[in-house]
Amino acid sequence: MADLSHRKAEAKIKLIGKDGKPLVNTKVSVNQVNHEFLFGCGAFETLPYTNGPAVHNGNGTLNEKKPLTGAEKEAFRTRLEDRMQKWLGLFNFGTLPFYWGGFEPEEGKPNTEQLMNAAKFLKSKGVTVKGHPLCWHTGCVPWLMNYDNATILHKQLERIHRETGNFKGIIDMWDVINEVVIMPIYDKYDYAVTRICRELGRVGLVKKVFDAAQETNPDGIFLINDFNLSTNYEILIDGCLNAGVPIKTIGLQSHQHQGIWTKEKTEEILSRFEHFGLPIHFTENTIVAGPLVDPSISDLQDAHYDDDAATPEYEQKQADALEAMYRNLFENHPLVTAITNWDFGDGAWLNAPSGVIRKDGSLKPSYNTLHRLIKEEWHTAYDAVTDENGIINLAGFKGTYEISNGSEKGCFVLKTENATQNEVCLN
Repeated sequence: MADLSHRKAEAKIKLIGKDGKPLVNTKVSVNQVNHEFLFGCGAFETLPYTNGPAVHNGNGTLNEKKPLTGAEKEAFRTRLEDRMQKWLGLFNFGTLPFYWGGFEPEEGKPNTEQLMNAAKFLKSKGVTVKGHPLCWHTGCVPWLMNYDNATILHKQLERIHRETGNFKGIIDMWDVINEVVIMPIYDKYDYAVTRICRELGRVGLVKKVFDAAQETNPDGIFLINDFNLSTNYEILIDGCLNAGVPIKTIGLQSHQHQGIWTKEKTEEILSRFEHFGLPIHFTENTIVAGPLVDPSISDLQDAHYDDDAATPEYEQKQADALEAMYRNLFENHPLVTAITNWDFGDGAWLNAPSGVIRKDGSLKPSYNTLHRLIKEEWHTAYDAVTDENGIINLAGFKGTYEISNGSEKGCFVLKTENATQNEVCLN
């Protein structure tokens, strides 16, 4: 049995009824309704769900295809409703797309309203929302290429101030900069951000973009995020921290298209990043229910899956691999505070069968496996009886709880920092 003490806490709670008096010798039900740990997924389909079928679910840009008829719109809405309820039935953490090329295809006309609608909806459902990313060398904005380096940097920093300011209180967590290790030498195509990275250097650019985010939202949680988990990433993080960059969390991408990570590989990677003492997020986790991508392909953007790549055997292997990875990270690594499964449904990035539901919306073994872990095994629910002072001892996984005596209920957030005694009013 794994020691899960790092995921649990205890607190004494005095329950007060709506009459203002302690609920003495009263039976109550205690039920966890949310985890402190962030079990996440890409939440791109929230965009068409909250904005209508004209919105593409990949990057927030308008879909220029033929308008849907009334019946088609209804069918589309029904399908999205089903997908959204399944998403909310599993995850408490969602990543929304802020790729600059899709977010602001025409200078000065960002798709702020579309993203705000999606973010507010997720937050209303108790979901923590992260924006991804504020600065990246790909996802090109063509109009940015028309400026000199000084102006490019100015507009990049303006963009960061605008998004972190506009969404403050709704989105307070951001992948500030993405895939910096390869940024100065990326030669697949020319892009404005690559130009300023070459001029400023990796650490110089990272500091400027993080400082901009920190200035606008001092309480925000800002990540550096990369797929290159070599020593080069360690050196970059070390240099940034020594330069005073306000990195709050380290993001590790784990796209496993070319091979499932062994436990030994995961441990080796974590051993090199845990020593910084910062929270670690597995920001983009992909385990595919299909054949592996040819290892000779150096850039996964060049890979593509056939529509019939998935098989029942592959789907079960995906579920088993996800369970092993989630168990290891959740049970054995206190600094890991979030895991984001990158694709919710099959057929998203690279047409890969990498989701936890199929293209038709049916549940895969991976969905059921994660549901069993998150909602059953790693879930706290029990009945208790208050003492003569109306006090119960709440013990369980850290997170948000609902406490009810049948006719009245109240909420409490269980965390390590809870005081010895707390009061919760039921009404």
